[in-house]
Amino acid sequence: MKNFFLIICFGFTFCSLTAQGIAFESLEWAEALSQAEKENKLIFIDAYTTWCAPCKQMDARIFPSKKLGTYFNENFINLKLDMEKGDGLVLKKEYEVGVFPTFLFIDSNGTLVHRKAGYLSVKELMAEAETANNPNLNLSAQNKRFEAGDNDPDFLKSYLFTKFNARDGSHLPVLKKYLATQKDWSKPENLDIIFSMTERVDDESFKYITKNKKLFVDKFGESKVSNQIQNLVFGKIQNDPNIKLDKVGDLFKIAYPNDYEKRFSQYKMTHHRQKGDRAAYANAAIEHYSKYKSNDPGELNEVAWTFYKVVNDKEQLKQACKYIKQSIKMEKAHYNMDTMAALTYKLGKKGKALKIAKKAIALAKASNEDYSSTEELIENINSSK
Repeated sequence: MKNFFLIICFGFTFCSLTAQGIAFESLEWAEALSQAEKENKLIFIDAYTTWCAPCKQMDARIFPSKKLGTYFNENFINLKLDMEKGDGLVLKKEYEVGVFPTFLFIDSNGTLVHRKAGYLSVKELMAEAETANNPNLNLSAQNKRFEAGDNDPDFLKSYLFTKFNARDGSHLPVLKKYLATQKDWSKPENLDIIFSMTERVDDESFKYITKNKKLFVDKFGESKVSNQIQNLVFGKIQNDPNIKLDKVGDLFKIAYPNDYEKRFSQYKMTHHRQKGDRAAYANAAIEHYSKYKSNDPGELNEVAWTFYKVVNDKEQLKQACKYIKQSIKMEKAHYNMDTMAALTYKLGKKGKALKIAKKAIALAKASNEDYSSTEELIENINSSK
């Protein structure tokens, strides 16, 4: 009777485990490829990272689905791979995984058959799995149709969404080809596609957004459209370390049509500072603040402190003193008095710098702030006598 009870318990436990969702296997990549070949199955990879919140939600809410477990365990070799260690590092590079989670369906030859990125519901993940298993509909099949020159608008639209949802940037050539089939880009569905899928300022679709901004503002709102344009502009600037200033100026005209001159003037300071060109930075700052007055004491303090750190020309340092005096006039505090003391010391006025530094410390004590940096400045002044 005892043995019978154990058999029942074992059988119940086994059934429960196999019905609890997707069963991920602990296999090396080479082993997974070999097993996929033996069983004539695709490999399903959950490409995740330990810090990815949607990845954890997939673990908790989606992968335990009995419906998914039944289908995935029957049809795929299932792997979970951390993209920041082991085989994950290699496959991340090979399959250009940059969004997490990303779901990859790969055949026994290592060929990518299908992919999808982002958090998916049970229904959505099941649909992707069924598509992956369909040799006529999966991403690999669509790639072949596209490469063969299929220009059917309905196919291109479907393929475009498949590529876009892969989140690897590979949709951009498809977007260009799809739009070439469209006589009217202003149709609501085309506006949706253009707005959501444009990722580069060099694309015709971006130029269309900027030239027809009102169309997009009416549909998506001023704030959303302006933010999208600015994000794409700064994405271009940040991703191109060799970008020329005149090109940045052209981009700023697009991003900030109402006040691009002021914003571009301010950007020049950042550009020269990042390049380590001290003289150009100082000249850009002086030019900017001679044209545009600042009402932000913190901004003026930051500029003056940068002059203290990187500028040696006395005339330019005197200009920085004007900025810090304006800052102090608006808000007298430890942070800008400390900067004033440092600039005064750098100009060789040690006695005056000491007096200002002591006033800065008094302000810090009154507001219970740390003043160790000012004490260090006083030590430097005293030791230089």
